[in-house]
Amino acid sequence: MRVVRLTLLAGLVLATLSGCTRLRYYAHLAGGQWQLLHERHPIAEVLASPDTAPELKARLQQVVQARSWAVGALHLPDNGSYRNYADLGRPYVMWNVFATPELSLKPLEHCFLFAGCVAYQGYYERAQAEARAADLRAEGYDVYVGGVPAYSTLGWFDDPVLNTMMRWDDAQLVGTVFHELAHQKLYVQDDTRFNESYAAFVQQEGLRAYTAAHPQLPAGDEAAQPRRTQFVRLVLDLRQRLNELYAQPLDLETMRARKSEEFARLRADYERLRDADWNGDRRYDAWFADITPNNARLLPFGLYDEYEPAFAALFERAGRDWTRFHVEAQQLAELPADQRKAQLDQLLPLL
Repeated sequence: MRVVRLTLLAGLVLATLSGCTRLRYYAHLAGGQWQLLHERHPIAEVLASPDTAPELKARLQQVVQARSWAVGALHLPDNGSYRNYADLGRPYVMWNVFATPELSLKPLEHCFLFAGCVAYQGYYERAQAEARAADLRAEGYDVYVGGVPAYSTLGWFDDPVLNTMMRWDDAQLVGTVFHELAHQKLYVQDDTRFNESYAAFVQQEGLRAYTAAHPQLPAGDEAAQPRRTQFVRLVLDLRQRLNELYAQPLDLETMRARKSEEFARLRADYERLRDADWNGDRRYDAWFADITPNNARLLPFGLYDEYEPAFAALFERAGRDWTRFHVEAQQLAELPADQRKAQLDQLLPLL
């Protein structure tokens, strides 16, 4: 699934909070953010160091080139983000905890003073994330813990390139830098679908333009995006069926049984797709390794690209001019939430 980010402003909200538990949580965020910033080193220094592995140097050089290109070509922020590198010594920068009621897809939200409300709670230490997940399960919630390779602080700090981002091929690495810079360009509180769809479009269209101008960029896995699209469609279809199921006046045991049947159907649909259309490609088998009936596992899907086609239409309407596109996106962002959604819905059929 696409990158899940915690738009935290660590340390800036502590004075506004009350309660020991919340204070401890925000102190944890502040400490984790401080550690991340403390580990930063200018990419120029990392490239110049004889101790830096040649493969890492090559990848960071790709980032430097793409980062500079994005300022002029995509009109993304020319600031200190993604000009440093940090090796955190762990596979993920954070772990996000998602939770829903047993018979609902409504997420348990967490609200931040400047970033608004998000459908997860992030931790820099996996043990703390798992402890929070255990508490929520004990309260009867469906819970899912997912690792986060990258996130944006929306320009409040100079975000570095992380070792956790090196799991991707060069095309996805470059595209992710565009995606995160787009969040620094434009962000709307309490509207994850708008924010992520906007950034996803900038990532995809920006990467197409970049690879056209830089054909030396190593090609990524050509099957990855279309197969991801098919996989996400299966999950979104399940979400729709579950929403319809949970609206029915059924008794608890019947509802639980039907829920289990729907998750079993998802697995069967995936296995047919994998074994037939994908010729046995097992890239999503790991996701199905623990496919217990769990609403929380479905939360990240559908948040990150629902309105990407609307922004593609907006880009065409702007004459494929990035300056005009960003201005029109900003105008959408300034609308009240219901008007903004209506405008995006109107753009969807234009493609």
